[in-house]
Amino acid sequence: MDFFVFLSEQWLLVGLLVALLYTLAISERYRAGVPVSLHEVTRLINSDGARVLDVRDRNEFIAGHIVDAVHIPHGELSDRLGELVPLKDKVVIVADKLGQHAGPAGRLLKQKGFQVRRLQGGMSEWSNQNLPLVKGQG
Repeated sequence: MDFFVFLSEQWLLVGLLVALLYTLAISERYRAGVPVSLHEVTRLINSDGARVLDVRDRNEFIAGHIVDAVHIPHGELSDRLGELVPLKDKVVIVADKLGQHAGPAGRLLKQKGFQVRRLQGGMSEWSNQNLPLVKGQG
């Protein structure tokens, strides 16, 4: 009951706290690259020459990936950043399984000067929408 009394008496402070937390969450989300929809990804690839960076494990990549995706598992990304230097002038779309590794990968790439977007819903959503996948080539 004291909690509700506090909320009613300090509504301005509580509101400010909620607004700051919301701002922090939005800021963190975009610092790792703007999330883009499946349709936006296909547009970026087809018309703007964007490239997909798939950060899933090797077995998941072999099971199915987006055409011409560059594969670097998330655990190896910092050691293999040099392989991505030719893509610095293109938009790099980070794809993972569900979205759990795209954020840290996107943050690292943005710190190194890449133009980063994140595939919303990850490769699971891409597969669920029956969009084309290439199998093998690991």
